Amino acid sequence: MEKRGALEIRVQGHSGSHELSPDRYDIRELVEVLKHAEDLLFPGAKGSRPLISYRISEGSVVHTLETSYQAILGIDATLHKIARDNYGIDFLEPAAARALEFFLQNAQKHHVAFDLSTTISQGPILQINSTTRLTRSADIWVDAEFYFYGKIVDAGGKAKANIHLDTKEYGLLTIRSSKAQLEALEENPLYKSFGIRASGTQNLQTGEISKDSLTLLEMINYAPSYQEDYIQPLIEKASKSWADVADPDEWLQKLRGYGA
Repeated sequence: MEKRGALEIRVQGHSGSHELSPDRYDIRELVEVLKHAEDLLFPGAKGSRPLISYRISEGSVVHTLETSYQAILGIDATLHKIARDNYGIDFLEPAAARALEFFLQNAQKHHVAFDLSTTISQGPILQINSTTRLTRSADIWVDAEFYFYGKIVDAGGKAKANIHLDTKEYGLLTIRSSKAQLEALEENPLYKSFGIRASGTQNLQTGEISKDSLTLLEMINYAPSYQEDYIQPLIEKASKSWADVADPDEWLQKLRGYGA
C-alpha cells in the first residue's frame, strides 16, 4: 500500500460566544476550506492527482487531509519556505497563492487563526491570523486571445448564454457567448469536440489565465482522431521526394544545421 501523510489545518476561534467546534462549523465554511486546501496541495491540473481522504475533529476545528506521502513532503517544504521568507508567496503557483489569501481573508473576516502543519513536522509550521501579512508582487493582467480544445458538455442559458468546454489541460471552462452565436450553429454541439478561440485576460508574470474572463470569439470544427484514408495518401506522396535519400535522419540533421 502506498505510503501516505497528512496536511492538518487547525482553525481556532469562536462562533458567537462559544469556542469553535465541528458542530458549530457551517458547511459553507467547510466546503471553502476543503476547496482551497486541495488547491494548496495540488495547484495544477487535478485530473491525475492521488486520492485525498478527509476527517474533521475537535480542537477547535481540525481539518485533516490525508494523501500521498510525496505530496505531503512537497507541501511541508513549501510551508517551511513561506515561513523562512516572512510569508512571501511569489514563488507559489497562482492557485496555491490564492488558497493562502483565502485563509487570510477568512481569518480577518471571522477573527480566527489557521495553523497549518503536516505529519512530517512537529507542531504548526505556519499560522495565518488577522494580523498576518502575505507578501505578493502586484499582478499585471493583459488582454489576450486563447485557443482551447475539448468537448462541449453544456451550452445555452436563459439569462446569460455560455458554453462549458471540458479540456484536458485546463479542466472544465465556462466561456461566455451570445445567444446569436449559439443560434447560428447548424447542429447541436453537445458532446462533440471543438476548437475554441476566446478572448480573456492573462497574467503577464505567471502566464495564468483568468478563467472568469473568457468570451467566445469562434468555434472551430475539430476532429483529433487519426484518419487513415486522409493520412496515407500524403505519406505516399511525400515518400517519392525521399526516394534518393539513403538516411533520412542524417539528412534532416544536416538540414537543421546539426551535421558536420
